[in-house]
Amino acid sequence: MALNLCKNKLIHALLFTTLAGISLATVAKVIPAEQLNLQELTPTEDQRLATVNMVQLLRRHYEKIPLNDQSSVKIFDRYLENLDPDRRYFLVQDINAFEKYRHKLDNDLKTGNLRHAFEIFNRYQARVKQHLLFNLKLLKRGVNRFNFAIKETLETDRKNAHWSVTHTEQQSLWRKILKDRILRLKLAGKEDKEIAKLLTKRFNNQLNRLHQNNNEDAYQIFVNAFTQIYDPHTQYFSPRRAENFDINMSLKLEGIGAVLQSEDEYTKVVRLVNKGPADKAGQLKPADKIVGVGQGTDGDIVDVIGWRLDEVVELIRGKKDTIVRLEVLPSGSNSTGPGKVYSIKRDTVKLEEQSAQKKLFSIKEKGKSFKVGIIQIPTFYIDFKSAQAGDPNYRSTTRDVKRLLKELEKEKIDGLVIDLRNNGGGSLQEANELTGLFIKQGPTVVVKDSFGRVDTQEDPDSSIYYDGPMVVLVNRLSASASEIFAGAMQDYRRALVVGSQTFGKGTVQSIQPLNHGQLKYTLAKFYRISGQSTQHQGIMPDIHFPAVYNTEEIGESSLPDALPWDTIKPVRHTPYQASIPEMMLLQKKHNQRIQSSPDFIYIQDQLNYQRELEKQTAISLNEKQRQDELKQRQEQRLSIENIFRKAKGKNVYKDYSDFEKIAAEESQKEQDDLPVEDDAYLFEAGNVLVDYIQLKHRIAANDNVF
Repeated sequence: MALNLCKNKLIHALLFTTLAGISLATVAKVIPAEQLNLQELTPTEDQRLATVNMVQLLRRHYEKIPLNDQSSVKIFDRYLENLDPDRRYFLVQDINAFEKYRHKLDNDLKTGNLRHAFEIFNRYQARVKQHLLFNLKLLKRGVNRFNFAIKETLETDRKNAHWSVTHTEQQSLWRKILKDRILRLKLAGKEDKEIAKLLTKRFNNQLNRLHQNNNEDAYQIFVNAFTQIYDPHTQYFSPRRAENFDINMSLKLEGIGAVLQSEDEYTKVVRLVNKGPADKAGQLKPADKIVGVGQGTDGDIVDVIGWRLDEVVELIRGKKDTIVRLEVLPSGSNSTGPGKVYSIKRDTVKLEEQSAQKKLFSIKEKGKSFKVGIIQIPTFYIDFKSAQAGDPNYRSTTRDVKRLLKELEKEKIDGLVIDLRNNGGGSLQEANELTGLFIKQGPTVVVKDSFGRVDTQEDPDSSIYYDGPMVVLVNRLSASASEIFAGAMQDYRRALVVGSQTFGKGTVQSIQPLNHGQLKYTLAKFYRISGQSTQHQGIMPDIHFPAVYNTEEIGESSLPDALPWDTIKPVRHTPYQASIPEMMLLQKKHNQRIQSSPDFIYIQDQLNYQRELEKQTAISLNEKQRQDELKQRQEQRLSIENIFRKAKGKNVYKDYSDFEKIAAEESQKEQDDLPVEDDAYLFEAGNVLVDYIQLKHRIAANDNVF
């Protein structure tokens, strides 16, 4: 169906005029690529063959999606969304011109016909160049031509906005976007000349990159619009990206330990490698947007807005022990103010830093001291090379945890906390074997493939290495193998799972080489022994702690076309107790405790502050109003910090600049140096464990006092 606008929107669009008299044509013409000195990109025979091969391979995908008109519509919409997510480049006339392909892309893919997809990409490139030339023309007229005293706003959430009808309407949007970028730099203390120079350089760089785009860039965007209708983990890797993927999987990459992706014009942080350089630095967070990269402690920060992901990655990578500086727009802030600059020392992620570690601390309750053991597991690892070479001392998660359990046993602990926060998974074998340390025997996880075949993994060892009270601590970044282990502990009622809802990554992928690049696709799904999938929903904790991460931005459920949560027939297993007794009482005691905890009050205040920022879908382009808003937010943030510091007996910050300086210095401390008492979530997991131990003792003694 052709795209139509309702009558009032059409009238509004036709009457739309720009402020400050900045306007070009009232109706846009499709400027041929050759007039813009752009190369007309065309597909290759290798790409055609790879496309046909992909269509055949995806018949094995777990989700049996037929390639028909219905899926063609999804591919069409996804392709346009990938190219122009904020609807700032294409015009209504462009979209209407593309409509004839809406129901044809399925047949195009089957035959390897890429001409229509490339036609759309070439039109996109032409519109982007028009946008960049427009920006450069306005900058040439002078930054002082922009009026920051008038009341004007820019909508920042444009995912459901209409495409512009006229070039005049489109240019008004472009002018506002440019005005916002200028205002951000003014708020960062930059002068007009410096702003004009920086932005002119940025847009010229983007023009140069636009001219360097090749058929592989067009092909990759289109075929991933196709592959990702199956699920977000199914994707095509170009030959260059396939090489980068292999480097990442080998763990030999020297850098900051961050997984990145492109989002609009920005490079977005997906997750941090646990115990990696960025994670240790404690500044960069998932969903942050990287806008600049600098080398060393004083090298110029290169503006990377609009850069290709592989180019940004190349800048961030570097030799071990060198410094990279990242200019970042923090997640959820709507970025009305200047960005933050973080310094990170590059390093390799070492196996010994990824290995399980233990801690020990005591909690006093009603005059009695409880000794709590902690085992922190950053990832599920195994040194395959050493194991295959017959080394009797090869490292693995299960082997290391066995050793740590013996050491904690000598300490005569009263209970154990397994900390799986930020553990993104790893070896399925290790998740299976680790589960076996805490149960005598039985199934651990079920894997169901695309043909409906079910494979049940079993505990390979009939010994039980720890049978005492136990809590498993998780958060939104606990994924995959972490969810398998936590789910098994919950299904066996062997441990209390505490924390927040986990990631929900419950699928298995396979890499298949193509004649041109590689295809990663989903071929199986994980299920708990209770029959519930870990996919999409993840693990819901028994005792809920306040969630740090926004589930709308982070987690499987935040990804488009993620496979759904479902169930299969449960696997026969014997739980270790009929039920976890008095669960509501345990939750109530946790809630009461955090209400008076300075740490959790601080966490909740931060979350409330963040959520208020996330509600904003438009920003002011009035300099005075923007300054006032920035000052108000800084005062709010400073107040939250000082209330917390006062409650903890620390010196309060004098002002916001004092906070930024000291907070940056404190964040450089490695998280391993943090005492358990200062880790609010870990300490509270210990408190819940003590409550659980006391409750079990009370029930055993038939005592009503708790």
